[in-house]
Amino acid sequence: MSRVLALFSFVVLIASCASPPPAPASAVADLAPTGRLRAAINFGNPILATRDAATGEPRGLSVDLARELSRRLNVPVELVTFPAAGQVMEAFKAGAVDIGFVAIDPDRAGDVSYSAPYVIIEGGYLVRVDSPIRSNAEVDRAGVRVAVGARSAYDLYLSREIKQATLVRAPTSPEVVDFFMAQKLEVAAGVKQQLEADAKRVAGLRLLDGRFMVINQAMATPRGRTAGLDYLTSFVATMKTSGFVAESLKRHGIEGATVAP
Repeated sequence: MSRVLALFSFVVLIASCASPPPAPASAVADLAPTGRLRAAINFGNPILATRDAATGEPRGLSVDLARELSRRLNVPVELVTFPAAGQVMEAFKAGAVDIGFVAIDPDRAGDVSYSAPYVIIEGGYLVRVDSPIRSNAEVDRAGVRVAVGARSAYDLYLSREIKQATLVRAPTSPEVVDFFMAQKLEVAAGVKQQLEADAKRVAGLRLLDGRFMVINQAMATPRGRTAGLDYLTSFVATMKTSGFVAESLKRHGIEGATVAP
């Protein structure tokens, strides 16, 4: 019954967004230059996207937004999947995708332009139960090694902020905790929700209270696509005010994320 109600609520949500005005031709040309909306879907952040356990198909907030955007542009959508945000950025540089769902970070601003954020998520730290580290402030100390997903928002942020601890990079964010355990490191950093799930999966771990960063998650498109960016900005505002983002988070059972103001 819960699945039926969830499907019904999604149908109602789509209906509430029905019949939007036609997108400007310049925006369609910017966002779908090949005739298809090539949307980068990052599985490295479970708040945004995961694979359906039954079908293996992409599902989640970023998938819902990509499909709704393609509907409004009146073009087919092509979901291009990646295991990590760093690979999404490489795809942007290669011209392989037209939009993506990434954390706003100044180190990425040379390659992409951002909409306003649509959700806010938290970055947290995880340690072993017997670790002497009791607070976020105690992480940045000499001799402390912090596992982080390579080229993730957490990697970019901590690379600027950490002064004494050492960052040790796992291949992707979902691999951070297993990497942290295998390498016998002192701290793991990442999406708080992912770390909470890993703490339940792996015995002997605990999350530190609070957060070390707030992540503004936005839609992005390659720099220079002015008409496309203007349309994305308007689209994100509509998706927030219409309740689309909040309903998508609820329907996918996502906790630990809030709709951006």
